[in-house]
Amino acid sequence: MKQIMAIAAGGAVGSVLRFWLSTWVHTFSGRTFPYGTLTVNVLGCLAMGFLFVLFIDRMSDNAVWRAGILIGVLGGFTTFSSFSIETFSLIEQGAWFKAFANMLGSLVLCVGATWVGVILGRQL
Repeated sequence: MKQIMAIAAGGAVGSVLRFWLSTWVHTFSGRTFPYGTLTVNVLGCLAMGFLFVLFIDRMSDNAVWRAGILIGVLGGFTTFSSFSIETFSLIEQGAWFKAFANMLGSLVLCVGATWVGVILGRQL
C-alpha cells in the first residue's frame, strides 16, 4: 500500500511539473511545434536513466521511494500520450516535416538522454 500511495503522490507532482515546464517552454518557443513536450520528454528520460541507476544499483532496498519517483513522478512528468496527439495533429494539419522532426527528435533525444542519465548515474 505504501508503494501505491507513493506512486499516486509522485504522479500528481510529476503532472504539475510537466504542466509548468511545458507551459514555460511554450512562452519562449510558441506553439507551432511541440517544444514543451519534447523538452519534458528529454529531461524525463535523462532523469529516468540517472535515477534508475541510482535506485537499482545503489539503493535497491528502497522500493517505496523507487516506485514513487520512477513510476509516479517520472510517469506523470513524461508525456508520451501528449507526444502522440501533438504528432497526430501535425500530420492532420499536413505539417509532415514537423511531425517527422518531432518523432525523430523525440526518439533520438530521449533515448540519448536516457543513455547520458545512465552514464551519469554510474559515475557516482
